[in-house]
Amino acid sequence: MTTIAIIGAGPGLGAAVARRFGREGHSVALVARDQGRLDALAADLSDEGIVARGFAADVRDTEALRAALDAADATLGTVEILQYSPVPHPDFMRPVLETTPADLLGPLAFSVHGPVTAVRQVLPGMRALGRGTVLFVNGGTAVVPHPDRAGTSIAFAAESAYGHLLHDTLAAEGIHVGQLVIPGAIIAGHHRKDPAVLADTLWGMHTDRHGYRHFADDLDA
Repeated sequence: MTTIAIIGAGPGLGAAVARRFGREGHSVALVARDQGRLDALAADLSDEGIVARGFAADVRDTEALRAALDAADATLGTVEILQYSPVPHPDFMRPVLETTPADLLGPLAFSVHGPVTAVRQVLPGMRALGRGTVLFVNGGTAVVPHPDRAGTSIAFAAESAYGHLLHDTLAAEGIHVGQLVIPGAIIAGHHRKDPAVLADTLWGMHTDRHGYRHFADDLDA
């Protein structure tokens, strides 16, 4: 059994992805800051027959993130699938003319240093398996920058570029890297942006392994 590590796991998209991939036989490593919430979600998944554990880490704490992924690998099995999908902090979304260099430290740590740390930590295991998948989940500002959300616009663009470079570089090793762009909010009951529908989309990206960037909905939605 191999593992999907969901970084930024919560009760919405993270839980839906855990259920979708867990039904396919993968164990699930839930990574977020609050151990109590992770334990509660893991217990719910376990009640449904899914092997799941929570590993607390802040994505801006490099050592904690490395330790969480190492613990997941040792406890649940090799991480074959990595999903990076933490929700950005509201204070990252300042207007561009009010954004200082210091204001960009948090977004870049969140959307660049975090993904690079996570990928580098799980890549040796994927290479040993001879396969793997890395899934980046971003909002619409990854593609169309917004002047009132400068931090995420800049950091998501950098994360997108990193993911695209990985996609082109790792394909020959059997490791697929893809990005799902979700314009606007995740909406329960929406025909394209309901968490369960998005989880199916991510499962399809993992299995189909075609292309880098995918859109959950139209950009103006």
